[in-house]
Amino acid sequence: MATIQVREVREDTLRADAARASTPPQAYVSDIRETEAGIPTLDEALAETRDIAAGSGVTAHDILDTLRTAREARAG
Repeated sequence: MATIQVREVREDTLRADAARASTPPQAYVSDIRETEAGIPTLDEALAETRDIAAGSGVTAHDILDTLRTAREARAG
């Protein structure tokens, strides 16, 4: 396992956060890193959204029509 140095982190805050999570500070930081690694970047999320939309057959026109209909129904 690699060793990293994190600067400008208040040690008391890190220790308090780790204590609330019932874990040592090193494990706490490692858990944060693992969680963050599993979150897609904005570009990845947009690419996935485009792929889903492309496979659905729904067009931008369909979406706009649905929104227009919903707005008209709400307006009365």
